Amino acid sequence: MSCIGGSIYPFSVFDPWQGELCTCPKKYSLNPYTGCSFACLYCYAKSYIGKKSSHPKMNFLKLMERALPKINRNLVVNLGTSSDPYPEEEKEHELTKGALNLLIKGGFKVLITTKGGSIMLRDAELMAGGKVAVTPTVTTLSENIARKIEPGAPPPSERIETAKKLSSLGIPIGFRIDPIIPGVNDDESELRELVEVAAEVGAKMVVTSTYKAKPLDFKDMVEAFPELEERWRVLYFEEGERIGGYRYLKRELREKMLAPVVNEAAKLGIEYATCREGLLSKEFFNSRSCDGSHLTENSFKHEKYKNKEGSEQL
Repeated sequence: MSCIGGSIYPFSVFDPWQGELCTCPKKYSLNPYTGCSFACLYCYAKSYIGKKSSHPKMNFLKLMERALPKINRNLVVNLGTSSDPYPEEEKEHELTKGALNLLIKGGFKVLITTKGGSIMLRDAELMAGGKVAVTPTVTTLSENIARKIEPGAPPPSERIETAKKLSSLGIPIGFRIDPIIPGVNDDESELRELVEVAAEVGAKMVVTSTYKAKPLDFKDMVEAFPELEERWRVLYFEEGERIGGYRYLKRELREKMLAPVVNEAAKLGIEYATCREGLLSKEFFNSRSCDGSHLTENSFKHEKYKNKEGSEQL
């Protein structure tokens, strides 16, 4: 067993990149499923989790319950750092719902990172009763583009409507607008519109990043967008740079692509951050955390969960 505060299965201390550009606060990663049925073309994790299906982890809730007394209660638990916690399979297995029950009863702060849709509403009252924040990923408002790059995920309209309903219950929401991919979802006016939509549904922050290429996901991207292969090879492999096992766009281009998101967020008065970009100036990063961990501190019980004196009812 690891020491308290370290990785204790099924919890692991989040540090998948072990690189200086990752600015996530120390937190736990918790994934009820292996693999991911959303099959996003750009997914950094599919080289080790698989591409096309979500499988429930054996004895997950029992192992989780055994580990809970041994982990650091001051750290945020992030559900969905590699496999989405709300795949279609969750309707049958309810591992994420079970995990939320255990974490909320234990008083843990929980951050949910997901492309999940209306299935999340099943757990809305549960989330509203705890220190829970949700950061849905919405890469585009275009249903056609989303179907191509995120073929197994719910459509953007469903994710947005779900976020709106969760926000109405007082559950803090932060939008992940990432990755932004050259020639795919990088239109400036559409990115600004996406930030506007995030603000309208009650998002307290947005986090954004550019696509970083790895061999497996780059292969999938090229197969889906053969007309962009030559352009991408120039941008990533000739003009770009290698950082920590990934091919990055050159810094100037990354700044240009991310500017519409952060500028619109600043205009609308919501927090903004960039993810693994090395862009830490106020121009690109004014949020209290890059991943939305701080939103769990802002969680509050909806009026439905308080009595007349204002004390919590659980």
